[in-house]
Amino acid sequence: MKQLLLSLFLAFFAFVSCRNTTDRPAGVDDNGLQNGDLIFVGIPMSYTLSDSASADQALADATDDSSSTNYIHVAIVEVDGDSTFVIDATIKRGVARYPIDTFFADFKLKDGSYPRFDVMRLKDNANRDAFVANAKRYVGRGYDMCFLADNEEQYCSELVRNAYISSDGSFVFGEAPMNFKKADGEFPTYWVELFGLLGMPIPQDVMGTIPNDMLRDTNLRYVTTIERK
Repeated sequence: MKQLLLSLFLAFFAFVSCRNTTDRPAGVDDNGLQNGDLIFVGIPMSYTLSDSASADQALADATDDSSSTNYIHVAIVEVDGDSTFVIDATIKRGVARYPIDTFFADFKLKDGSYPRFDVMRLKDNANRDAFVANAKRYVGRGYDMCFLADNEEQYCSELVRNAYISSDGSFVFGEAPMNFKKADGEFPTYWVELFGLLGMPIPQDVMGTIPNDMLRDTNLRYVTTIERK
């Protein structure tokens, strides 16, 4: 009898183990992330960097709103077998596809802590694989320092908008006038210097996208917040 019970236990354990590894739905990782999920990077409104002219601080200033968290970046999730990647556009990498752990490390704050990583998912997620495939076609392009739509380079939320195109050719995410000003109405030094070097005016109120607005799009639903320590 003991031998029979032991055999049944081992058979059950093997069944559960196999189900957890081989029967996991395709395109879903161990954390429940799916192809096409979006990870929004949020920092506290009070967060400042030592270099007031840095890109991250300028973007944080430009996307400031009344909430307690300021979302400065958005990345696309790709689940490929047992590996999870992000596809995004950053000043550091341009448009790139790389492991999700590297993504988390890239956004570690100056005190060694991590920002918020809020995962959002389309309410209608049927075309998620196609959206990811669209995003991968942009890999290798440069970061769009001008924040304009009429060039090949991409900034983070622009990449998402251009990748998430419905089967009828329409964009899932809309555009709105972009704001590069701080709450006091002044432009951060970074933007003044950057666009001065480019020999062009700051594209204030030009149609585009920012993570704070995209996070609140009615096509998305909240999934989870990833905790990193």
